[in-house]
Order: sequence, then C-alpha cells, then structure tokens
Amino acid sequence: MSNTDQRPQEVDCHAEPAPAAVDGRLAVEILQSREVPLGGPRAMTVRRTLPQRQRSLIGAWCFADHYGPDDVSTTGGMDVPPHPHTGLQTVSWLFSGEVEHRDTLGSHAMVRPGELNLMTAGVGIAHTEVSTARTTILQGVQLWVALPDADRDTDPAFEHYVPPEVRLPGARARVFLGDLLGSRSPVHTFTPLLGAELTLDPGAHLDIRVRTDFEHGLLIDTGEVLVGETRVLRAQLAYVGTGADTIVVTNTGDGPARLILLGGTPFGEEVLMWWNFVGRTHEEIVRYREQWEAGSMRFGQVQGYTGEVQHLAAPRLPNAVLRPRRNPAPEAGPMPTVTVSDHPERHRYEVFDDGTLAGFSAYADRGGQRVVFHTEVAQEYGGRGLGTMLVAQLLEHIRTSGRRVVPVCPLVAAYLDKHSDQYADIAHPVTPDVLSWLQSRSTGAAR
Repeated sequence: MSNTDQRPQEVDCHAEPAPAAVDGRLAVEILQSREVPLGGPRAMTVRRTLPQRQRSLIGAWCFADHYGPDDVSTTGGMDVPPHPHTGLQTVSWLFSGEVEHRDTLGSHAMVRPGELNLMTAGVGIAHTEVSTARTTILQGVQLWVALPDADRDTDPAFEHYVPPEVRLPGARARVFLGDLLGSRSPVHTFTPLLGAELTLDPGAHLDIRVRTDFEHGLLIDTGEVLVGETRVLRAQLAYVGTGADTIVVTNTGDGPARLILLGGTPFGEEVLMWWNFVGRTHEEIVRYREQWEAGSMRFGQVQGYTGEVQHLAAPRLPNAVLRPRRNPAPEAGPMPTVTVSDHPERHRYEVFDDGTLAGFSAYADRGGQRVVFHTEVAQEYGGRGLGTMLVAQLLEHIRTSGRRVVPVCPLVAAYLDKHSDQYADIAHPVTPDVLSWLQSRSTGAAR
C-alpha cells in the first residue's frame, strides 16, 4: 500500500523498549490512530497507528494502516496506481473483500481474508493494489516491516501463505508470521517477527504465551478488549514492552472481538522513512525519489494495471534536509499507563494517568441517548492529548452499548465533526428539547 500523504514527514524509527510490567501489572501504552485519505476524490480512509511521535516501531514493524469496513460503492474502494518501495517488506492482510496485487516482478495475486501476501521491496520494487469487482465491503490492515541495514538492498521477492486456523477455548487464531500457539509460519523475515490474527468470543479470556525478548502491539479491528487491566478500543493499538512472558486479553463486549497481534525484537537501527521509501539518509531519499520520477529500472514496470494513472507521482520534498526524528527519550521510572473507564454511579467517564484521575466527561441518559454535556482535564495534564483519548474511548463505549451520543459538550462535538464518517451512525443532533431537558434536569438536581 502506498503512503498517500501529500506532505509526508520524515520519521526516524529508532524505538526505545518500555518495561512490560509495573508493580506486577502489565504496562500498556495506548497509541491512537489518525485518519489518512487513500487518494482520489472518493478516498477510502485508513486509520494509521504507526509511525507516530509517541512510538515509531514495534520490533521491525514500522507502519500500520487499518481500514474498513468500507462499502466500496460509496468510497470507491482501493485503487492505488504503480508506486515504489525501498528497504522494507509489505504485509497485506484482509478481513473482508478482495484486492488484486501486481508488481514489477510479474507477480499477480489476490489478497483474500485469512491469506498473507508479503512483498519484499529490498533494493526497489513497484506495485499496484486494486479492490476487485467482487468486493462489496473492504476491511483489513496493511503493515510494513523495516529491513535491517545488512539486508535492505536484497533482491525483491513475493510470497503467498495461507495459515491454518488454530482453535482454542473461546478463541481462534491464524499465525501469518513467526511462531505462536503451536503454529509456525514458513514465511521468511529478516528479523525475528510475530504476526497473527486473533478472534475472541464474547466474554472469552486468552492467556497468550509470548517471547520475553519481544515487544508487542495489539491492533483492535472489531470490539473492545482488556489487555491486562487496560481497556483498548477499536482502531487503537496497545503497546507492551519487552519482558512479558504472557499477555492476557479479555473480550468485554457482547460480540466477537478481532485483533492483530504484532511482535518482534526491538529494532536496534535508526531508519529514515519518507513517503514510500525507507532509507538511512536524506541523500538516499532524494535519490530514490529522483529515480522513481525518472522511470528508473530500479523499480521496474508494472504490467497489466488498467487504471488511468500509470505512475503515482511522488510528493515534493520539503525545503529542508530530512532529519531523523527520535522517539521521546524514556523518562526515568515506570512507563505511565493511561486508561479510560465508565463510572455509571457518577454518570461520567474518567481518564486516569498511571492510576491518578486526570479528567472526566459527564453525561446524562435520556432513553437510548447518552447526552455528554461537560468534559474537563486537570491543568497539570494539559497538552498530552488526554481529552482526545477520553472522547475517543467514550464514543466507542457508547457505540458498543447500543446508545446514541448527543454532543452538548463542545469538545465531543468538535471530535464528532472531525470524524463524522466514523460516527455518523451513533451521533444525534443537539436539539432545543434536549437542551431544555438537560436544563430542567440540572435545575431539579440543584433543588
């Protein structure tokens, strides 16, 4: 998949492993996604969790897009023209739909649910991705793996693998990379990696034995789960540092929960990512871009793509030297854990920072509506995005509860406006009768 940002930022993917446990509790860091349109006037939107300033790698996993469920009749589906890659492997995994892959090696394959397509870019490759006419709902993930310096100029390659389903009490798994739950993938990787789809039945509880030298990420596709004691919602990625030998996942919802488990040994090299290129220096990125725009045979030619655009133009480089961006240096002491929980007895959602109350959103229930009317975050926690995290999680909780949200609170209203496509099905307007009802309720409580 192409990174279609028109102003892609250079990203230094040098990760600092975090502790796996604090005071005996699994330490979980929540990574929020951001929405990125996948190009075109009817752009399909993807939710990107890697890379970001908070954390840019999990093992060698350096890029994670989650998309769907998208009705292709509305979004136009996926149609990514020929575009280049260097220094990485792409991992395509679908939950529904079908995508046609073509690359400059002559590979022509379909990406289908439960089947892995892995493309090694190495020294350079180009490919296309198009959802097929048979597709109605498209849903899946696109992942990138950074190649170590010794292997980043390896020859391009393509592999297809259909992992068997592993059945467990209350759960199912498909291990597409690495080794887990007694299932091993034969697909070659250049650093130790893990990739698996897990589906948990309602109320199911799964103890996952993992390698202690791995760090892990759990990307939620559907439902909501507890990772250890931390609630993780749809499209969020939960990060667990090295040292854990078991990750406990519990499905707290009324329906199945599906997630992608990623893992790997911490990547000990700094790499520079810009657009679809992974390199090491500014000069390399400039050269890759120039070669792609000049039609260099470094990337080859994709045969059989019938779209109008036969060459996806690279964005303009910034008017500055691309410089690596490091992850924030880890502070001394344990990694803070941010959690959000509903407290119906107090009629509010609360956000905690490492066990300390940092803020809340107050609500009142009116039939099937949940009227959220006030949000505040303590001043000492300002500027850390806790308010946004609080709103994102309360909206997902409202969705899973079957209610509809009425955003009287300006912060909630602004978030809904920004993510209107994602929450249109649960958002009810703020009407005069709602405000009157809320005012009468407040007056009655005051008496």
